[in-house]
Amino acid sequence: MRRTSASLVAGALVASLAWASGPSSPAVALDPTAGVADLTQDLNQILSDSRLTIARAGVVVKSATTGEELYATDAGKQLIPASNTKLFTSAAAVETLGLDHRFPTTVLGTGRKAGAVLTGDLVLRGTGDPTMLAEDYDALAAKVAASGVKVVTGRLVADDTWFDSQRLGNDWAWDDETAYYAAPISALTASPDRDYDAGSVIVSVAAEGGKVKVSTTPETDYLKIVNKATAGAETDVLIERQHGTRTVVITGTVADPYQEWVAVDDPTAYVSTLFRAALAKHGVKVLGATATGAAPDGAKELARHESMTLGELLVPFMKLSNNIHAEILTKAMGRKVAGQGTWSAGLKVATDFAKANGVQVINMRDGSGLSRRDGFSPGSIVQLLTAVRGKPWFPTWYAALPIAGDADRFVGGTLRSRMRGTPAAGNVHAKTGSLTGVTSLSGYVTSADGEPLVFSIMLNQYLSGSPKDIEDKIAVRLAQFTRAAAADAPAQLRSAAEGQAGDLECSWMKPVQC
Repeated sequence: MRRTSASLVAGALVASLAWASGPSSPAVALDPTAGVADLTQDLNQILSDSRLTIARAGVVVKSATTGEELYATDAGKQLIPASNTKLFTSAAAVETLGLDHRFPTTVLGTGRKAGAVLTGDLVLRGTGDPTMLAEDYDALAAKVAASGVKVVTGRLVADDTWFDSQRLGNDWAWDDETAYYAAPISALTASPDRDYDAGSVIVSVAAEGGKVKVSTTPETDYLKIVNKATAGAETDVLIERQHGTRTVVITGTVADPYQEWVAVDDPTAYVSTLFRAALAKHGVKVLGATATGAAPDGAKELARHESMTLGELLVPFMKLSNNIHAEILTKAMGRKVAGQGTWSAGLKVATDFAKANGVQVINMRDGSGLSRRDGFSPGSIVQLLTAVRGKPWFPTWYAALPIAGDADRFVGGTLRSRMRGTPAAGNVHAKTGSLTGVTSLSGYVTSADGEPLVFSIMLNQYLSGSPKDIEDKIAVRLAQFTRAAAADAPAQLRSAAEGQAGDLECSWMKPVQC
């Protein structure tokens, strides 16, 4: 069973605080330049890999204690960061909203309550909580029933006005529209699991009695399922929502159970069906239709649900590289600072935060890194990573980064299959990033001398063969770094194919996860 986010954060704070403070100073070598020269030679050799011949590679390594630049190549070049964008979004969100921030979801009644009858509308109002499950909407419905309301003469109104109505990022790829990792953004949404994949439904298939049975998590009739699959000797099945519709078409053959995460077309409408069904289950009858709109002033609160804190949410957000969390936090920042739950307002907050902390090369188009128009330099990423070490919230944020080689999904995250059995395992705390032809790894590592280092590796425009193992070799070499002399021969890394998911962030590749 998954441990709670709170326990995961608490469990890593001691180590995080120790790293944040760092040693008073690195060990002094007789020739303090020897180790740096050897490091430069080794990193140059690693980056001479033939897969990078026509690619763009930007790498920066600095001492976190002295600020000394130990290695740099194309430090100031703007490159596509992929999910390294989340470093900026998460840091700005914690600074702006606070670690204790929660997302409330409330139910309000308009009009007058007489006995068991509410003469007016019942309003479900959201503020973007990405952790809302079907059971949470059920609990809200139970609270409405417990308040004495049995009949609502008016409508069920879904109030998602905390954010604007733009559901998808401007630059997101059309063929990602039905993918759960690019689900529409709404102030009212629901997750099917405790990875908190907001805005999606799990569609499962299984062969039973020579036929293919289909089920959804949560149970819902919101999606229209067209089942064309047949039972067969092997599982080779496609589960896909048709663009711009609620229709999910299933084709192929099924032998073993299989499931796919599918983004809904409209999270607000989807949540409305979940909540209406929950109300009916608890004996609350809404006579009117379902509508959308803002709750009127004076509406009385009947029920409330509060999310986990942002400090706790950082764990599934950063460990699993959750895009929807990033975009919800972006709009939440805009709402708090400018009163506008929009991408433009939220991105200005994130960009202003970065610039205030010395970042120079930055172009943010979304909060997650799905946009291929996002642009950062490795030098800017290192600047941000260095600056936030002095923030009071740094230990919690640092603990939420994926940790190399730790098999626990909510500790190792997207690095859990990487650098195992090397000096980097349990040492490197870093954010991964992957898109087609793009990979990045940026974060922190402690050298063999006990010196805390900050690094950013950005590889763009390679044509074939994921170069994530190149990132790993660099990170392992940094863990071996000593200022006195050359490191021992690099530890054996996993094979290039092991634990990798190609051109997408591994946690986006459900149900198979690297």
